[in-house]
Amino acid sequence: MKDRPWKPNVTVAAVIERDGRFLLVEEETPEGLRFNQPAGHLEEGESLLEATVREVLEETAHRFVPEYLVGVYQWTRPQGDITYLRFAYGGRVEGEERGRALDAGIVRAVWMTPDEVRATADRHRSPLILQCIEDWLGGKRHPLSLVHHH
Repeated sequence: MKDRPWKPNVTVAAVIERDGRFLLVEEETPEGLRFNQPAGHLEEGESLLEATVREVLEETAHRFVPEYLVGVYQWTRPQGDITYLRFAYGGRVEGEERGRALDAGIVRAVWMTPDEVRATADRHRSPLILQCIEDWLGGKRHPLSLVHHH
């Protein structure tokens, strides 16, 4: 018997490209060091956009300006225990808070070319990292108005 009814974990992620490179984070996980987009869980009382801006700042010390919805992604871990519903937003960064401490578990923020991202796929937190980048490179950009927050 389950402790609670099944529900997906709602997460947000930022797809940020600058000069042909994407902003990723290298983070500690139970499986070792892994790459991810700046990403995290939606917190109570937040809109999806607010959560994305907060996560980027906490994980990379960059101020994120969302401009597009790249896509909505559903992924269940191979263990079958957790399903994620990810809202990925694309946009730009405007400034960095140098010296700001990054979230616990974040080793570093790093700018990587698409080829570098593809070459490290075995160290990605999930297959969504590369999928979001490929979708961005393929021109997937939906208006922010596609998602409503009341």
